[in-house]
Amino acid sequence: MAESNSSDNVFSGDMDPEIADLMGIEEEDQPGFNDLFGDGESSQEGEEAEEVDLTRQAFPEITQFTLEKPQPYFQDKNYYQKVLTGEGEVAKRVHSYLASFLKAQDPQDRSLYRNKLIPAYWELLSTIISKGIPNVPEPKALALRYGVLAPHIISPEQRSMFGSVLLENNTGEPVYYVDEWLKRVGSGAANPSATDEVKQAKSNTKQKLNARLENIRGQKEAVKGQVKQRTMEMEGMEEKLTQLAESLKHHTTRPGHEDLRDFYNSGQRDALSHIMDTARNLAKIDREVEKQFDKLNELSEEENKYKDKAGDLGDTAAVDRKTIESEFNTVRQMAKLCTGRQGNHFPIVMKQYLRSSIRDMATRENVIHQMALVEKIDPDVFTRTFKQQKNRIVPYTILIPSYGDMGICWEPFERHNRASSRGRLALPLYPKDLPTSVIAALGDLRWQVAKEKAQHYWMEEGLTGKYYQWFSERRMKGDVRDAFVQDYVLWITKESEGQQKLDRDVRPVFWRFVPFPTEIKDRLKNRGFVYTELYKKDVNRSMSDGY
Repeated sequence: MAESNSSDNVFSGDMDPEIADLMGIEEEDQPGFNDLFGDGESSQEGEEAEEVDLTRQAFPEITQFTLEKPQPYFQDKNYYQKVLTGEGEVAKRVHSYLASFLKAQDPQDRSLYRNKLIPAYWELLSTIISKGIPNVPEPKALALRYGVLAPHIISPEQRSMFGSVLLENNTGEPVYYVDEWLKRVGSGAANPSATDEVKQAKSNTKQKLNARLENIRGQKEAVKGQVKQRTMEMEGMEEKLTQLAESLKHHTTRPGHEDLRDFYNSGQRDALSHIMDTARNLAKIDREVEKQFDKLNELSEEENKYKDKAGDLGDTAAVDRKTIESEFNTVRQMAKLCTGRQGNHFPIVMKQYLRSSIRDMATRENVIHQMALVEKIDPDVFTRTFKQQKNRIVPYTILIPSYGDMGICWEPFERHNRASSRGRLALPLYPKDLPTSVIAALGDLRWQVAKEKAQHYWMEEGLTGKYYQWFSERRMKGDVRDAFVQDYVLWITKESEGQQKLDRDVRPVFWRFVPFPTEIKDRLKNRGFVYTELYKKDVNRSMSDGY
């Protein structure tokens, strides 16, 4: 984005004192031209690709939401200078536009510079990440993470608020800030998010290997799930077998023959029959498990082979800058979707746009806490069925430094691994209402997983089919997916409390396909005729094969 030299006159010498005053920078602390626009360096390191732990059945309880003592990251008087240093021409334009934007009094001038500043700032971030992930200098990483370009345009309380955010991921959950996410993708620890430009991934050998590894791991997890399911069946049978065998040991005596044990009674003879049937079933399941372990061994050997190939590529192949830049462009698209057409697309944090409390921000800890609350109401929100095996798979959640109303689901799972791969959710870091933003993202996930499950029958079968038919019959306007997400928000926030906010014909669709846990259903059945009738239908279905 080239601009005329007149836009850079502010760099002909020291910073304009009036602009420095607007930004809260004292005269002796003003950065010079060379300080701002010298060259910078960074290096790269690789990481191991992640395996999804399917044994985790719930989120950890968050006991620490913030640091006890705020860190002084945004008290550094040279923070702004450090963010722009070494970023060349684009940094000059960002500095010029920001200064003009802050100085402008006329609304039209302010809007003009605002519209120039937005793409220039995104270009600045793209330039920063193109020079090296993960070792981006701290101020640049913080700007990328939070959108804090100049701490002096936010209040002291807000600077302290940002300093209170926990930087490290101590939860073990796949929730990442943008800088962390780009680091994972760039180092091969996570695959790039899906885009329409699928050919791009073919140029990177390591990404191709990672895709194959993901496919193998998905198959392994599916087989492991089948083994766990079958061995649990075996344990139940073995316990029953023990009880049946124990019942055979008890004998009575017959009158006149008290010195002799009686023969088996009718109940014990039935037990013998059950023992023989159970033994045959155990032998059958045991043979299946043996075959599944053989399959696991084959997959493990294949996995190790591809791991060795990936290792042979070394660190030089660990980071593909084009992949990182592509992923960053994807993140920018996520930001647009989170913000919405009518939202605030300004990517730089300013005090008038921020809420006053850190609990209103989509920090990692706040998001995990909100997701845990939703999962208690919708226990199957993260459940995915593959080859008749249910697994709980929490998607990657990327925290986008943007303003917005709704979180979104970018993809429900990776195309190379439907069995155990994580999908992608994106949440605005500064939402209008945090719970609503999280619930919307999970509702979008619910819709997309159900749609993928139904495939080309999505307008006829399952959750999406029933909802689409209702949507069409009512001749509703707009996008059916958006309508579902809005109704999902009502389902979680209102209907779970007995407040009847959904259309009477769509409520049964949610009751059946997005079911509340038993304790909520038991509570709701006494909250009105509508829920009583739904509960009765549940009972009738459970007594038939159609449920």
